[in-house]
Amino acid sequence: MDVEKRHDPRGVLETVFGYSSFRGLQEEVVFAAMQGQDLLVVMPTGSGKSLCYQLPILCREGMGLVISPLIALMNDQVAAMRQLGIEAAALHSELEADELGTLRDQLRRDEIKILYISPERLLASGVASWLGRRQISLIAIDEAHCVSVWGHDFRPDYRELARLPGYFPGVPRLALTATADPNSQKDILASLDMRDAREFVSSFHRPNLHLAARPKNAEIADLLAILKAHEKHASIVYCGTRNKTEVIAEKLQKQGFVALPFHAGLSSQEKRAVLTRFRSGEPLVVVATIAFGMGIDRPDVRCVVHLDMPASPEAYYQQIGRAGRDGERSQTYLLYGMEDIARARYWLDQSAAPEEARAIARNRLDAMIAFAETTKCRTQQLLACFGEDFEGKCGHCDNCQRPLNLFDASIPVQKALSAIYRMGQRFGATQVVSVLRGRLTTAVAAHAHQHLTVFGTGKDETEKWWRSLLRQLVAHNIIMLDGEHKVLKLNGQEVRPILRGERAVMLKDERDLHKAASRAAMSERVLSELTVAEEDAPIFEALRNFRKEEARRQNIPPYLVFHDAVIAALCAEKPPDMSALEHIRGLGNNKIARYGQQILDILRAHGRALPRELEAEAG
Repeated sequence: MDVEKRHDPRGVLETVFGYSSFRGLQEEVVFAAMQGQDLLVVMPTGSGKSLCYQLPILCREGMGLVISPLIALMNDQVAAMRQLGIEAAALHSELEADELGTLRDQLRRDEIKILYISPERLLASGVASWLGRRQISLIAIDEAHCVSVWGHDFRPDYRELARLPGYFPGVPRLALTATADPNSQKDILASLDMRDAREFVSSFHRPNLHLAARPKNAEIADLLAILKAHEKHASIVYCGTRNKTEVIAEKLQKQGFVALPFHAGLSSQEKRAVLTRFRSGEPLVVVATIAFGMGIDRPDVRCVVHLDMPASPEAYYQQIGRAGRDGERSQTYLLYGMEDIARARYWLDQSAAPEEARAIARNRLDAMIAFAETTKCRTQQLLACFGEDFEGKCGHCDNCQRPLNLFDASIPVQKALSAIYRMGQRFGATQVVSVLRGRLTTAVAAHAHQHLTVFGTGKDETEKWWRSLLRQLVAHNIIMLDGEHKVLKLNGQEVRPILRGERAVMLKDERDLHKAASRAAMSERVLSELTVAEEDAPIFEALRNFRKEEARRQNIPPYLVFHDAVIAALCAEKPPDMSALEHIRGLGNNKIARYGQQILDILRAHGRALPRELEAEAG
């Protein structure tokens, strides 16, 4: 590459990364960084956030530092850079002594262009001072939401990064994250002492993600219906507890799925084994707590399911962001129940955090519950949590595609509240529903509840219908679940105007919800597939097999060689020679030099490329 192109972000974008144009805010961010400004960059997963610091580092003199939270993430990023012909390295605690010595020698000789490092390692004794003697072009603080005490991945060492200007005076800093609401954005800037930084906040809208939320019917059956539509791809299932991840993974295994549990209680070796299989590109299901996900770069995750209520819209958005990183259509599902809502509120009330922090967390949980229960466009509801107005309907959420109606539930709600009150607020949902439906069960008879005036007043509705109503009342904080036995209790302040008839209660009519949702889940099987012409399927598989073998030979994840989207483009455009490969989006010069001939040989074997002798003449 000539000198002029080497320092021109547009030229580097095309020749190194294989892209002919910027996307979204990328160009503005890159040129602001080139001018040496401090920046806060909030861009959703899959929008090309990494390019915002990679391009300025490659175009500015000196070495760039990228502060990253996880070793696995750093190693993947280094491998990705080396695939592009960029000298990159990671400095972390798992380096052997000889590897550390080699890296120090490379740093002394200024042979590294991008150095990935954790905040703990950077701020360890003498490391920052030693690196400060090198020419540093830019410092990128990736996953910057880890800075915020209001964030879901808070790491105290990140807040120490406010000291960086003392070690690297005059070096511009970029704080980048895929998820931070306005409060977290302010906290990030204050915590990093970057109050004068320019802020670039792009839309959080990800039109390739389908958003769906619904109450649980039968948890495992619901989950199986979803995962069967995505059995050719990778999926992530999030659970609220370690034990539940193992229980769900075992049940999925019995149904023939390759399902692996992942949580903080596993040994380092066990975690590495799961990550290795996940990164290998094989279709599997990882059943995990929130310990799994940050730094997961696999682009072809097609499905993310939550089996418990996330703590906040911010946490939820970060977790569903692991789906569809390649921009292809992917599905997200939130399955929840009355007990999930109550449990989330209970643990929040038990927290030892200061009241101010609990109040903020309570508001975020309420926003998450409102998202789950809304009948409006889910995209509108979710983006509003990030301070973003979204006009119209998104068309890619369940409420836009299959709207639910609200009905005036004031009379049945009064019946339910009266039953709970007359039963002394000492029983759970099963007993309350039995009384309302007039079922003389052993438990009802034991407490003489058949003699209550409310007995049988709701016999015209099904058990499922009444449970739906009770769950919605819990969500609206009109009733509460209390204690180990999930006793239903009244929230007096909310209940009085309802019982007096002074307040109407509008609830969702969910009678046909599960049938429609099950049909929709299965219909996503075709929609989630990359579009490849039927006659090109053999080429697609041959190129995927080539990529798999290359990845195995280099001991890297297959998607670092190139994405499925690149393979689909090769199938569609069928480049006849090396020069035509330059027009394939995502194939830069280095990858063309490394893999171009093998790609052409595969196309030629399927009758889709020029013979070698004609290719030579065309060249």
